[in-house]
Amino acid sequence: MAITRFLSSTTLLLLLFQYCSIFIPILTIGSVAAQTNISTDQSALLAFKSHIISDPQNNLTANWSTSNYDICNWVGVSCNVRHHRVTALNLSYMGLTGTIPPHLGNLSFLVELEVRNNSLGGTLPPELSHLRTLKLISLRFNDFNGTIPSRFGSLSKLQTFDLYGNQISVSIPNDIFNLSALQVLNLRDNELSGSIAREIGNLTMLKRVFLDFNMFEEIPNLIGSKDEVETLFLQVNALKGPIPVAVFNMSFLTVLALTQNNLSGSLPDNIYASIFQAFKR
Repeated sequence: MAITRFLSSTTLLLLLFQYCSIFIPILTIGSVAAQTNISTDQSALLAFKSHIISDPQNNLTANWSTSNYDICNWVGVSCNVRHHRVTALNLSYMGLTGTIPPHLGNLSFLVELEVRNNSLGGTLPPELSHLRTLKLISLRFNDFNGTIPSRFGSLSKLQTFDLYGNQISVSIPNDIFNLSALQVLNLRDNELSGSIAREIGNLTMLKRVFLDFNMFEEIPNLIGSKDEVETLFLQVNALKGPIPVAVFNMSFLTVLALTQNNLSGSLPDNIYASIFQAFKR
């Protein structure tokens, strides 16, 4: 009987040892992975800080530091509780001067990126297209130049794309019209030119369009197929030719701004009835 108890105890100890041998490394690996993820976010933010040449309010200089080890407490940074990862970065109205480095594309849980009303410049890094959870980009009132990276067309969850008040030039790349979740497109007051591509008709969720104060030359007929659009700002461009009749049949359109262009032709007879119906909804 004693021998049996001894064997049973020995067997149990062996089983426990095997279990712990398997389980403990799993816990260790999980901890290392979590630490690596947090470190990745920290490295991305510190890379951004290193590209800032002027921080007049001392926000990043005083607060974004490795001595303040919890990046979720850094100014302008928000994290989710579950994963403890950076989900929002809001550095608006801080007077920052500098550029956005490609490293910011490593914030793989980022949902909102807002750096409005600063003096950030340079080109937009294509690496931001790695932010597959991103729903909002607001870079308005800065000094960004160059073109919109075509790779931004892979941001499948993006709902708001706001570059108002920069120096973005050339045309809107067709890839941008692959953003199936996009609801707000604000490219107002840039240096964009050429025709507004007919592929804008692919944006089935689009509600608010701000393309005014640019140098666009043509309104595509397909823009009139966008029944969901509520506001369409196209004033102060180089638009020429007739206004597509389909524009006046857009069911939910309440604001249409076309002044200071070279448009020709006449307005349809039923325009006032259409506007009245839109406001009744």
